[in-house]
Amino acid sequence: MFDGLIVAMVTPFRDGALDLEATARLTDFLIEGRAEGLVVSGSTGEAATCSVEERRTLWRFVRERVAGRVPVLAGTGTNSTADSIALTRMAEELGLDGAMIVTPYYNKPTPRGQIEHFRAVAKSTHLPLILYNVPSRTGTNTLPETFEKLQDLPGVAAIKEASGSLDQASAIAARTRFTLLSGDDSLTLPMMAVGGKGVVSVVGNVAPAEMRSLCDLGRESRLDEAEKLHQRLLPLFKALFIESNPAPVKYLLSEMKLIENELRLPLVPVEPASEKAIVAAAKASGLELRQAVAAGSHAARA
Repeated sequence: MFDGLIVAMVTPFRDGALDLEATARLTDFLIEGRAEGLVVSGSTGEAATCSVEERRTLWRFVRERVAGRVPVLAGTGTNSTADSIALTRMAEELGLDGAMIVTPYYNKPTPRGQIEHFRAVAKSTHLPLILYNVPSRTGTNTLPETFEKLQDLPGVAAIKEASGSLDQASAIAARTRFTLLSGDDSLTLPMMAVGGKGVVSVVGNVAPAEMRSLCDLGRESRLDEAEKLHQRLLPLFKALFIESNPAPVKYLLSEMKLIENELRLPLVPVEPASEKAIVAAAKASGLELRQAVAAGSHAARA
């Protein structure tokens, strides 16, 4: 149901508010780049600093802009099960195509607590779900044996695995029925070699066509070509995490004239030294910054 290139969209801001004009421009750019799905209000979308009403506005706007061209999923997971249920139900009411549920952060639930959380959210909705494991942000690792115990939940379609461990990814692929998606751009190709079917991508915001090609080559087992593309994109994979995500990717998108370089506190724009490194990495990866303006230009006129 969910595979290939799914882009974890940034949320454009201007003067402290949602920038819907830039959101339209970015949405069209990603679809023109052949993204196969969009996640709105994930970690990359700065969901933690968006109000419920802002999320409602953003989800409805992106769904209407996409107009059925690709699935649109909402990041609805929080560290409160009740809030996660409420947001997931809101996504369903707005007609979105799915939701992504992160392991509860800060609380550090035990495996049994994680299972009960995911079960409660899944049973509250008819939307298909991607469960998201990202220990570096949540402080808790959701293990393969925990995911294995959730296989009776028909609404769970996929796992976004961002532990950084190929051993763990391999175990999830071997022990569960779920579609395995990489949560790390740099591990997209290695994870596809051990059973992955795609990526929920940050780099896809700035290089959707390239990331789609990488997924296609991996799915077609054209490994020599896939390796060459992976190596070409590797500087970009690293540079976009030189500071806290999404500050680097927002800076590069602003250089591409797609959005403003604006984040919400406590996140701040990247330092000047990082700006230089990001631009250098983009050029080393073959990214033509001028093309983005042309590709997204009709969105600005719409």
